[in-house]
Amino acid sequence: MRTFLLRTRPFVWSIAGAIFCGLAAGSVFSTRTAIAQPPTGAKSSQAAVLVQEAEAARAPDVTAGMIEHARAHPSGQAAYSFDASAFRGDVSDLPIGVFDSGIGGLTVLEAILALDAYDNETLRPGPDGRKDFENERFVYLGDQANMPYGNYAASGKEDYLRELILKDVSFLLGRRYYPSATASQPVYDKPPVKAIVIACNTATAYGLEDIRRAMEAWQLPVIVVGVVEAGAAEVANPPGDRPRQSEKPQSMKSPGTVAVLATVGTCSSMAYPRAIGRAVGLAGQRVPTIIQQGSVDLAKAIEENPAAAGEHIRHDVLALLEEYRRTGGSEPISTVVLGCTHFPLVQDQIAAAFEQFRSSDASGGNSFAALIAEEIRWIDPAELTAKALFRELAKARLRRTADEATAAGEDLLFLSVPNRDWPGVQLNDNGGLDHDYKYGREVGQLSAESTRYVPMTQERLPASSLNLIRNRLPEVWKRLQ
Repeated sequence: MRTFLLRTRPFVWSIAGAIFCGLAAGSVFSTRTAIAQPPTGAKSSQAAVLVQEAEAARAPDVTAGMIEHARAHPSGQAAYSFDASAFRGDVSDLPIGVFDSGIGGLTVLEAILALDAYDNETLRPGPDGRKDFENERFVYLGDQANMPYGNYAASGKEDYLRELILKDVSFLLGRRYYPSATASQPVYDKPPVKAIVIACNTATAYGLEDIRRAMEAWQLPVIVVGVVEAGAAEVANPPGDRPRQSEKPQSMKSPGTVAVLATVGTCSSMAYPRAIGRAVGLAGQRVPTIIQQGSVDLAKAIEENPAAAGEHIRHDVLALLEEYRRTGGSEPISTVVLGCTHFPLVQDQIAAAFEQFRSSDASGGNSFAALIAEEIRWIDPAELTAKALFRELAKARLRRTADEATAAGEDLLFLSVPNRDWPGVQLNDNGGLDHDYKYGREVGQLSAESTRYVPMTQERLPASSLNLIRNRLPEVWKRLQ
């Protein structure tokens, strides 16, 4: 296991973190991050400016390339391009796009489809017995051929990950796809989208700002919502946590420790510590201790072999607890953020692992009872993201009306698959992209199509994934029939 130390002051919050990263298969990534009060003085301001300048400096390479590629192919006939004229005038009748690196984002789509948190007439909070998105259509993309996104940064391919994310966005904005994995030519009858939900924590962490910059450059009126911001905001909004006059204000309270379970990529980006720091700071609360655990293989195991996920879960939770104790942690973990959209599919197993380590000597005689609260608050950003999407559509007056909903159209689901016909593509024994080939690709080769987008069907999903969807995501399951 390779260990290194990172100290940084991103944005306006001071974050001092020790990050422990293992890159081998089955290894783990954990972070203990103590976030101090908002920095003051010239040095802190200079540090924040330097971080922002460094992030801005890295962006043009990938983002500018995708921006220019789209401009160079205005008809939308080329791969990773779109016809910008589709966004002129009223776009409220267009569908909503949702994307992830695989099927995990379907948990976010399920939350959107099932949401009843607002009055559809007044738009005020409160259920009205009608689904909030009942009139909307959706286009979902799972970039399964390129998953897991969380491992690209650890392989030194952060820029390629950012390009993959922008390719996903270009697909949603365009009309181009292949009717099958073996089709000789693409077709162009997929509708573009009026909003994009980044239903992937890693993609949000590495691509949100790139996407927003691209939208601005393309001058598109497309809403962009990411899952990280929604999850972080909920950390700052604990239920029933409103102090009475006799109590200390929230900023003086001692909050419990927040644990973030995510991919290696999401953890290494520090997206959640930064976002949580901003959210609780704006709420006038003391910033909690935040610890992270990055899993290399759990998302992949959930898609390919959920029965084996339990071993990965126990390994990751144990590593989190051991590192927290080793670095002097003492405040019980009271909140767990499911920072990968695959993880809610196995939340029961994750909760069982925490309970096992809290209530027994399963760790080999070293009980962790003092480090785990009796009751853990679980934060799944999916429903929170759905609510954020509703508010953004309402604010922009882009909600589809009942009259528009009577028009033809249905929800569409897509996956990426390896393009066997592309020169030089290398596949593994299972028909997926070879590991070295997958992580050896370079940015800027926008005419290359090592993968292609095709309709998602039951036949293209593993039996284990179908069982998860059937049993846990009923609204999505209806759309796969």
